[in-house]
Amino acid sequence: MKLKIPESILEIDPYVPGKPIEELEREYGIRDSIKLASNENPLGPSPKAVEAVSKALLNLHRYPDGSGHDLIGKLADRVGVKPQNIVIGNGSDDIIGILATTFLRPGHEAVMPRPSFLMYDIAVKCMGAKPITVPLKNLSMDLDAMAKAVTGKTRLVFICNPNNPTGTCVSAEALESFVKQLPGHVITVVDEAYIEFARDPECGSAMKMVKDYPVAALRTFSKVYGLAGLRVGYGVMPAEMAGLVNRVRHPFNVNSLAQAGALAALEDVDYVQMTLKLVHEGLDFMFASLKEMGIKCFPTQTNFFLIDMERNADEVYRQMLKEGVIVRSMTSYGYPEYIRITVGLPEENQRLLAALKKIRG
Repeated sequence: MKLKIPESILEIDPYVPGKPIEELEREYGIRDSIKLASNENPLGPSPKAVEAVSKALLNLHRYPDGSGHDLIGKLADRVGVKPQNIVIGNGSDDIIGILATTFLRPGHEAVMPRPSFLMYDIAVKCMGAKPITVPLKNLSMDLDAMAKAVTGKTRLVFICNPNNPTGTCVSAEALESFVKQLPGHVITVVDEAYIEFARDPECGSAMKMVKDYPVAALRTFSKVYGLAGLRVGYGVMPAEMAGLVNRVRHPFNVNSLAQAGALAALEDVDYVQMTLKLVHEGLDFMFASLKEMGIKCFPTQTNFFLIDMERNADEVYRQMLKEGVIVRSMTSYGYPEYIRITVGLPEENQRLLAALKKIRG
C-alpha cells in the first residue's frame, strides 16, 4: 500500500510525553519511583472533584452535554465574560488544535516562540501551514522579534505565558502592546496553562483583552486543579471567534466525567490554596537547597523550573532514573545541559535533592 502523505505531516516530530511511572519501573527494574517530570499536581485531584466524578459514573450510558452548559456557565461567572465567549476542550491542547483547524490553511503561517509547548508546531503542520519560530531571549519570549516575524501570511501567533519549559512570563502591559501592533487578520493565542502559579504581579493574563482584540486566552484544569487525567480545558475569546471555533469543535469533546470533575474543582477553593502553598514553599526550599549545592536554577512563575547541570542532560536523566526519580531532559528543547523539575511533595523534593547529590558525587 502506497499512501500519499502530505509533506507537512511527514515533517512533524511526534510529541513525546513523559513515560508513565509503571513503564519506567519495568524498564529500569526500580520500585517506588517518583515522577517530577510532567508538571502535575503533587496533591492528587481535588477531593470534591473525585466525589463528583464518582457520582457521574452512574450516567455513563448517557452522552455528555455537548454544549457544556453548566461548566461554561460557571466559567463565565468566574472569569467575568459571557458564555458565548467560552469554548471547552479535551484539555487546552485540544483547543489549540481546533483553532488551527478553524483558521489555518496551506500557505498560511503561525508565529511562535522557540522553545515552547510543542503542540503549537504540531497543530500548525497538521493544517499544512508553516510554523515561524522565534528564539527566546534570555529564556524569555522576544515579543519584538515575534512582531517582526508577522507577515501578510500570518494567521495565528502563539504566546505561552508563563512559558513552558522556561517558566518565564511577560507583563500585561507588554502583552497588550504586542497585540495592538498586529494586523487585524492575526489572532493571538495566549496559553495560560500555568498562570495560577505566578507570583510576579506583573505576569500578564489575556483574559481582559478578548473584549477588544482578536485574542484567545487558554486555561486548563490539568495543573492547579489536579485533573490532568480527565483532560479538560477552556478558551476565552471574542464571541464571533468562539462561534466559528464551535462549528469545528466535536460536540462531545469533553466527556461527562471531566465536566463533573471540573465543575466541582472550581468550587474547591481550599484545595487550590493548598496547591499554591505547597508549590511556592517547595520552590523556595529547592532553590535555597540547590544554591547551597552550587547548582544554577532559573527563576520561574510556574510549578516547575530549570536547572543547569553543566553536563549532558540525557545522561543526568538516566542516572536519576536509576535512583527512582523521574525528571525531564531539555535536550529536545535545545538546552542539552538543562533538566526540568516539577515541584513535588516535601518528601519527594528531599528525595530529588538527595539523588542529585549522589549522581554529582
